[in-house]
Amino acid sequence: MAFIMPLAFSTWAALINNFSKEAADFTGREIGILQSLREVPGFLAFTAVFLLAFIKEQRLAMISLLLLGIGVLLTGFFPSVLGLYITTVIMSIGFHYFETVNQSLTLQWVEKDNAAHFMGKALSAKAAASILVFASTWVLFEYFDVSYKTVYLIFGGMSLLILFYVWIAFAEFEAKVEQTTSLVFRKSYWLYYVLVFLSGARRQIFMVFAGFLLVEKFEYSAATISLLFLANYIFNLFFAAKLGNIIGRVGERAALSFEYVGLVLVFVAYAFVEDATVAGALYIIDHFFFAFAIAMKTYIQKIAHPEDIASTAAVSFTINHIAAVVLPAILGVLWLYSNALVFMFGALLAFASLCFSQLIPRRPQVGEETRLVKVTRSPIT
Repeated sequence: MAFIMPLAFSTWAALINNFSKEAADFTGREIGILQSLREVPGFLAFTAVFLLAFIKEQRLAMISLLLLGIGVLLTGFFPSVLGLYITTVIMSIGFHYFETVNQSLTLQWVEKDNAAHFMGKALSAKAAASILVFASTWVLFEYFDVSYKTVYLIFGGMSLLILFYVWIAFAEFEAKVEQTTSLVFRKSYWLYYVLVFLSGARRQIFMVFAGFLLVEKFEYSAATISLLFLANYIFNLFFAAKLGNIIGRVGERAALSFEYVGLVLVFVAYAFVEDATVAGALYIIDHFFFAFAIAMKTYIQKIAHPEDIASTAAVSFTINHIAAVVLPAILGVLWLYSNALVFMFGALLAFASLCFSQLIPRRPQVGEETRLVKVTRSPIT
């Protein structure tokens, strides 16, 4: 499943800026609205926990991947503003529900001591799929002059075929702990909620506007954008598992501090970049920091009660997307006046994340969720 998801989603992400501009004449306003619509299902991800009363998490993950594949496959058939809005929402429902359930299942099935390394291996599997997409996309556009519709059809269809095999080939895995099927908010998780909120707001600036900057300001082609993505995922393929090991050794606070300092510098550089090559390099560096999201997941795994994992995953995705639903549309309007201000706002968000991350304990656990709290009872395991 880790392979299937990026096989579909990476196709959508790699082409959407060029496809929307060439086929539907998108400006910053339309791309901002599209990305806000894309994030609405993420904002509603908390509803996934209610579905667990009727369907097992593993089956819900399969159904979500089905919607993702269908949404991507259909994207090339509707090259209009309304058509792209609709297919994006279909794709996004599948993507966000899968990511919610995927995080929950991973944190339940994998032991805490091995979680960071395993998540690194999963990133490598995702990278392999993404490399297949981006390398093939570059070849198809550069040498065969295919249409956007053809590429969406190829990889959306491939993801559905592999999903069909997974659906029939694997049995249901038993959950170790019965998960709560209602929303759970705990005061003790407050720092995690804050970091997730800031991460969602910050990530949108990269997802929406960093790529659009390359296309609009520096006139990057779809083939060149694919090469940038390819470089990003080659790194993940070979180094994500090692990075997971490093995060496991140095701890969440050190790993996240390194990420946020780097992101402050990258966003400030985005605001003033005037060279196309430097802009592409910043895009690669920016994407490199995505792997550090492992530290956020291992942090909540260590401080959460075992029965809260599914509910907390759903709640965190909703919190992650509160700003994501609003920011792209608002910043899309600001973009028309100054793209530098958009990226300076991203730098401010990264700095706020850096400040809050210093409250993560060296060894987080139930009862010691932040450095403001000390263990006064035996931790629940």
